[in-house]
Amino acid sequence: MDIDMLQRRAAIIRQVRSFFESLNYLELDTPLLSPNLIPESCLEVFRTERIFPHGSKKEKQPLWLIPSPEIYMKKIIGQHCVNVFQICKCFRNGESCGHLHNSEFTMLEYYTIDADYMDSLTLTEELINFLTTEGTENKDREKYIPFEHITVAEAFSRYAGFDLFKTAAEGTEAMETQAKKLGLEPMPGLTVTQLYDLIFIHSVEPQLKTKKPIALIDYPAFVPCLAKKANDGLTAERWELYYDGIELANCYSEETDILKIKEFFINEEAEKNRTAKVIHNIEHNYWKLPRCSGTAMGLDRLIMMLTGKKSIDGVLPFGTLPL
Repeated sequence: MDIDMLQRRAAIIRQVRSFFESLNYLELDTPLLSPNLIPESCLEVFRTERIFPHGSKKEKQPLWLIPSPEIYMKKIIGQHCVNVFQICKCFRNGESCGHLHNSEFTMLEYYTIDADYMDSLTLTEELINFLTTEGTENKDREKYIPFEHITVAEAFSRYAGFDLFKTAAEGTEAMETQAKKLGLEPMPGLTVTQLYDLIFIHSVEPQLKTKKPIALIDYPAFVPCLAKKANDGLTAERWELYYDGIELANCYSEETDILKIKEFFINEEAEKNRTAKVIHNIEHNYWKLPRCSGTAMGLDRLIMMLTGKKSIDGVLPFGTLPL
């Protein structure tokens, strides 16, 4: 990376800090190595180990690199009930490195107390507006355009041509039929959730490729995550942010019911143990959260967007890992 890009990256990170500090968010610095993780069956992680000094009764302790600072940030929120943000390195295994992915990447994660997912969406719009209009680094860029809001159900109707919730309620056969109508060839035995993912990735997500930020809101409740369920019972209070077809951020109203959090952990742990290439210890000290909402944003992707680069390789100081 040339010196100009290094300076622009540093300036954007300074501006992100300035934005959250101006709102009195507390910046955190939590561990990257952890003896336990949140079970997420969709992610693979990196394992390492601590070697104890000679003469110790213990020889080795397994540790894992965090895929997100969420596990530690939520413990601090539960203890102190404070708005927080963090910029840190995160690690995800089992993904190809290149255009949008790197095994080591920089995450911006922020949580707001007494807020829901739509409050976080407003905050994120304000952040993007600040980054695209403030400072000499950004004066050459187009002024901020408000996010377009579209529900997942609307996106499926518009781009996949069917009623998502009606079809999902009819079961796997109905979802398979819709997938085949779209020219997809689902493997036998896929669940409704897996068929949803297949259709979303191949038929819906590519249509979000516009030069305007799109907030895809109200995800199906049958997609597992730690989001609070909406009153309609069909959706979760969750959104993801896209720009030019690239996912930038994931957000939800945090689930605060400990029994529901425990149920999620148990289900994801079982799936993790069944399918994961790297098994890890599970965190079983369930947090008691106040009403809050959290957002996780890929900072390398955001910098890529703000600087007009076509790949995160162009905004990482030493590029992506070799294929």
